[in-house]
Amino acid sequence: MVIAGIPWEEICHTRAVQDWLAEGRQQGRQEGRQEGETKGRQEGEAAVTLRLLNRRCGPLTGATTTQIQALPLEQLESLADALLDFQGPADLSAWLAANS
Repeated sequence: MVIAGIPWEEICHTRAVQDWLAEGRQQGRQEGRQEGETKGRQEGEAAVTLRLLNRRCGPLTGATTTQIQALPLEQLESLADALLDFQGPADLSAWLAANS
C-alpha cells in the first residue's frame, strides 16, 4: 500500500498510525470484555434458573433446557421471577409458549 508515494512500511511507524492502531486495539479489548461480561451473566442466569426449574418442575427435557439457555438475559430474569409461582411443568410450558 502506498499513500502519496510513501511506502506503507514508513507510514506504519509514524506516531499518528501507532496511536490509531493502539486506540483500535483498546476499543477492541473493551468491546470484547463487555461482550464477555454479558455472555457470562446470561450463562450464569441460565444455570441458576435451570437448577431452580429442576427443583420446581422436575427434570427438564434436553429441548426445554436448550430453549431456556437460548433466552436473552432479560427473559431469563423474567422466567426466574415467574418460576416462583409455578406449580409444575405445565406452568413452565405455558410460560415458554407465551414468552418465546
